[in-house]
Amino acid sequence: MSDSNDVDLIAQMTAGAKGTLIERMGIELVEVTPGRVVARMPVEGNTQPYGLLHGGASVVLAETVGSIAASLAAGKGRAAMGLEINSTHHRGVRSGTVTATATALSEGRSVATYDITIVDDEGRRVNTSRLTCVLRDAPTKAS
Repeated sequence: MSDSNDVDLIAQMTAGAKGTLIERMGIELVEVTPGRVVARMPVEGNTQPYGLLHGGASVVLAETVGSIAASLAAGKGRAAMGLEINSTHHRGVRSGTVTATATALSEGRSVATYDITIVDDEGRRVNTSRLTCVLRDAPTKAS
């Protein structure tokens, strides 16, 4: 169950995704809490020519939930930047939605690593990924 802080974080993150790949892929945040982020994505529109969910779409979803979790771990005035992602595709999906859950493996001052599982509507594992992000002071915008 989402509490009001969770809902506020989801609204804030969703507003920041306008015009980005997150919006283009149809990724919807479900839960945003320290150490755990959940999002879902439609299969339709994110397929390869054989009609299956594109592996790259799974990686985008995995990196999205992991990066959001790492951003929360980084804290105010700091940023998370992807350093490395690996991904194993277990099964094809042709329809419905897929849901990704990022769970913290390690959240330090300078590096955060997440285990990410993606499942289909029946709860079958579609993908397993691991994302490592470097945590650093947020870059300033160029004028």
